Amino acid sequence: MGWNMPTGTELFDLTGRRALVTGSSQGIGLALARGLAAAGAAVVLNGRDAAKLDAAAEILRDEGAEVAVLGFDATDHERVRAAVDGFETETGAIDILVNNAGMQHRTPLEDFPADAFERLLQTNVASVFHVGQAVARHMIGRGAGKIINIASVQTLLARPGIAPYTATKGAVANLTKGMATDWAKHGLQCNAIAPGYFDTPLNAALVADPEFTAWLEKRTPAGRWGNVDELVGACVFLAAPASSFVNGHTLYVDGGITASL
Repeated sequence: MGWNMPTGTELFDLTGRRALVTGSSQGIGLALARGLAAAGAAVVLNGRDAAKLDAAAEILRDEGAEVAVLGFDATDHERVRAAVDGFETETGAIDILVNNAGMQHRTPLEDFPADAFERLLQTNVASVFHVGQAVARHMIGRGAGKIINIASVQTLLARPGIAPYTATKGAVANLTKGMATDWAKHGLQCNAIAPGYFDTPLNAALVADPEFTAWLEKRTPAGRWGNVDELVGACVFLAAPASSFVNGHTLYVDGGITASL
C-alpha cells in the first residue's frame, strides 16, 4: 500500500516535532510538556500567568528541552487565532496540540453560581474549540497533526458538587469525537486522555483531605493517587506515529477506577 510504518522506538520518537500544551505552567500540563520534550519534541508552553510560564520554561530548558512560550487566554477566540497564526508564520509548525487548560469549581448543584458555570464552560470546553480550530487549520494544510484533549474520569462518572465540571468533561470527549470525524480525512488524529485522581494543584484541597484520600484509596483498584508523570506514556503514544490509526478515542488513565464498582 506504500505505507512504511515506523518500527521499534521510532514508533514513539517525536524528534523534529513541535508540541503546544495549553495550561502548561504547572501540574499535568507541565508534566506532559516535559514528557513530550523527553521524547524529542520541541515544546511551546502556554498560560495566562507570564511569570509562572517563564519559570516553567527555565525549568525545562535546564533539563535540555527546546522551549518557547506563547502566552494567550485560551478562552479568547480572536487572541487564540492571532497567537497561533503568528507563531506558525514567525517560528514554525505546531505538529502536536495538547488542550490541557482547565478549571474546577465545587459547589452543590442547587447552589452553583451561574457565573462559575459559565467560566467552566469557557475554560474547559470553549478553549478546546478555540485552540483546536486555530491549530487544526494549519495541520489540515499540511495533511498531518495530532490533537490530544484532556478529559477526566468525570467524562464518564459523576461526584457530588461538581455537576457542571462533569458536563464540561463529557463535552470534551464528544468534541474529540467530532474533531476526529471532521479532520481524520485530512490526516489528523484527535484523541483524549481522561486522567483519574492525580496529585495536582487543581486537586490540592482533596489531597489535603484525609477522609477523601482514604475514600479514594479504597475506591481505586490501584489503591492510591496517580502521579502526573504516569500520564506521559499515554500522551507520547497519542502524539507519536504509534497512534496513526487511533482516532476519536478517550484513553482512561485512572488506576482502574472506571473499570470497577
